[in-house]
Order: sequence, then structure tokens, then C-alpha cells
Amino acid sequence: MTTHFITAEIDLQETPAELLEVIETELNKQGEPLRWAITSVDVEEQKATVEAVVTTVNS
Repeated sequence: MTTHFITAEIDLQETPAELLEVIETELNKQGEPLRWAITSVDVEEQKATVEAVVTTVNS
């Protein structure tokens, strides 16, 4: 098992529930999220920056 630190840029959504779903979907593409946080929001561009630690299984 390997851990990775990743950064993702996410489009802001209409509701917090939709934003949570989009973040979780994006992070799951990279591995299993251990923890994550929205670290910045660009209101003009309607983007949120998410930093996360994810794990992947080595084959």
C-alpha cells in the first residue's frame, strides 16, 4: 500500500451535497482518500482547490 499527496481543482457546485459528491468521485479516481480538505476557493473562476492524502494498493 502506498500513500500519495494529491491536489485537485474542482468546479464549484450548486449545493454542498453536490460538491461533496464531485470531490469524492474525483479523489476515488486517484485512490482511496484517507483525508482531504478544500484549501482555497477562486470565486471568479468558480473553482475549489482540494488537497488530499490517498492510498493505492501495489500490485
